[in-house]
Amino acid sequence: MKIVPVTETISIKRSIDSGTEEQRAAVQSILSDVRKNGDAAVLTYTKKFDGADLDQLRVKEDEIAEAYENMDGEIISIIREAIQNIRSFHEKQVRNSWMMTDESGTILGQKMTPLDSAGVYVPGGTAAYPSSVLMNVIPAKTAGVKRIVMATPPNENGKIPSAVLVAANEAGVSEIYKTGGAQAIAALAYGTESIRPVDKIVGPGNIYVALAKREVFGDVDIDMIAGPSEIAVLADATAKANEVAADLLSQAEHDMRACSVLVTESRELAEETSKEVQKQLESLPRKEIAQKAIDDYGVIYLTQSLQESIEVINSIAPEHLEIMTEEPMELLGQIRNAGAIFLGRYSSEPVGDYFAGPNHVLPTNGTARFSSPLNVDDFMKKSSIISYSRKALEENAEKIAAFARLEGLEAHARAVEERFKKE
Repeated sequence: MKIVPVTETISIKRSIDSGTEEQRAAVQSILSDVRKNGDAAVLTYTKKFDGADLDQLRVKEDEIAEAYENMDGEIISIIREAIQNIRSFHEKQVRNSWMMTDESGTILGQKMTPLDSAGVYVPGGTAAYPSSVLMNVIPAKTAGVKRIVMATPPNENGKIPSAVLVAANEAGVSEIYKTGGAQAIAALAYGTESIRPVDKIVGPGNIYVALAKREVFGDVDIDMIAGPSEIAVLADATAKANEVAADLLSQAEHDMRACSVLVTESRELAEETSKEVQKQLESLPRKEIAQKAIDDYGVIYLTQSLQESIEVINSIAPEHLEIMTEEPMELLGQIRNAGAIFLGRYSSEPVGDYFAGPNHVLPTNGTARFSSPLNVDDFMKKSSIISYSRKALEENAEKIAAFARLEGLEAHARAVEERFKKE
């Protein structure tokens, strides 16, 4: 990894992949086709892109039962324990409706209502992502969403990985459909003969999924357009280079555009970590991916002080931040911009990916400056409540009417005054 001094404003922001003109046109065509032709279009695209010749999209109960038979009992237990951890954390986020009153009889409040339905997209391909199922489904379930629909592409034999099916069933998914890509997003947004539309779509995917989510936003809500993964490690001389390197590589193996950053005032740690990264890379199964990510987006920023290191972190606004210093808790209050913060050497980033409980769906590409992890609120609506008594309106009618006329809206003013006209 290259070691560079901090000489100017730091950023790890990468260009958002908005797709080629051909990709955007292809997505728009798929969305239009699914909207017009429903299941037939989805089945056609599933055969074309996934190689699966299906006669129906919905996963059957016996397929879920078979998935349990194919899974090791110990792994199922681990999934269940992870679910409990994630659920316990997200239950703390639940907010209740509230009201307040005053002596004039005014009642003001906020009503919290869960969405009626949510669609969860889970990527497929060569890998299985049960953790993605849990992190997207459990906040929705905790919020009280009654209907949670999952879409994920099948393999060429029409199968979905057993781990994904088990995770979905354990987390409380209502319906599972064998479809991926832009056609899945279209089906969730607009509905087909067998898939009723949802109110919100969440979950990561490839460029076609991302472009489709952008296109359907407004007809339905979406979570975010996530970029490649990123990790920043804020470390002092007490950190161990082998552990820092391992954590940097844990993100680099995700994607060739993943970003791994070390920020430290210790030149010795910087040099040792750079060597250790190359050493550990050699034995990684995904070496080619990780090497490309490290070469293109890996960097060690050498600062003059711990305080400058903190300033660099806040400028970067990383998705994942590890603080590996002598007293990490003492620095927490100074961190303003980070998606998830991992404190101390035993809080390695994968702990949050799978098991601790906080959500691993995090803002990327510097958006932690103004965005939050996926949470229960993402599946809730807030409605304002206003109830004025006659006395309350009478006391404020002139002020309200004056404000309306200030903006040139006479009908607004008269709507209030009409209540007090003498008959």
